[in-house]
Amino acid sequence: MSRVEIMKTYKIYIGGKFPRTESGRFYTPKIEGKSLGNICLSSRKDVRNSVVAARNAFGGWSGKTAYNRCQILYRIAEMLEGRKAQFVEELIQQGSSKKEAEKEVDASVDRIIYYAGWCDKYTQLFSSVNPVASSHFNFSAPEPTGVVSIFAPEENSLIGLISTIMPVIASGNTCVVLASENMPLCSVTFAEVLNSSDVPGGVINILTGQRKELLEHMASHMDVNAFLYTGTNKKEILTVEEFAVNNLKRVRVKDMSDIYSDEHETPYYIENFIEIKTTWHPIEKIGATGSGY
Repeated sequence: MSRVEIMKTYKIYIGGKFPRTESGRFYTPKIEGKSLGNICLSSRKDVRNSVVAARNAFGGWSGKTAYNRCQILYRIAEMLEGRKAQFVEELIQQGSSKKEAEKEVDASVDRIIYYAGWCDKYTQLFSSVNPVASSHFNFSAPEPTGVVSIFAPEENSLIGLISTIMPVIASGNTCVVLASENMPLCSVTFAEVLNSSDVPGGVINILTGQRKELLEHMASHMDVNAFLYTGTNKKEILTVEEFAVNNLKRVRVKDMSDIYSDEHETPYYIENFIEIKTTWHPIEKIGATGSGY
């Protein structure tokens, strides 16, 4: 008598916890006719809960020192490296060869470390001391945008997810991410990595489900400050841009098809989700008697 296979149930990740979707729904994506598992079909309420968690985490995360964020991102890379075999197995389940799977995990670790290195350096690149005509110092300094919605690439499971998340959180933003609809396994396992690392709950929130169902909700939420869309679907891009107008969200569209290219390792991906704050400060002048005036 053959044994009935028990498929794994992959939960979503909100606020540092692993709830089941509020809707109670699930779907079973298949690769070559074989089911990958029971995957949560996230709802609008899950999006709202994720945004609340991201907003609550924003103050603490953006308030950390840049060096501390660097340490925390590096710790994510360490934890991912330690669970390499599990990710390789899941990537093989989703259709990759063993060689391709190992390449993707290694590249993912390297990409996290790349952005970890920029956490305490991007401010030197994007800040400035500005010349002004009056007796003032004028400084321009970058600050995080806030809560960012992310549509991770559909074409890959792990490295696409990481390549969109890391530059967003490196500057102090928090995010709500919709994982690849057809290859979601590594996204939830990556959430397990985050949960066992030093990342505060709510900084990264990972949902699974259908892009067509969640696109409007993630693009229209009034407490989301920016949207990172990956892909080339012109209809979806137009929808995001239309809903973003309601609260003037910043929209960034990226084609991540050539995911291993060096063009995806750049501090300008960090710049996409920072605001430049300009500060004026009067110059104190010292007179001949030593008194200021």
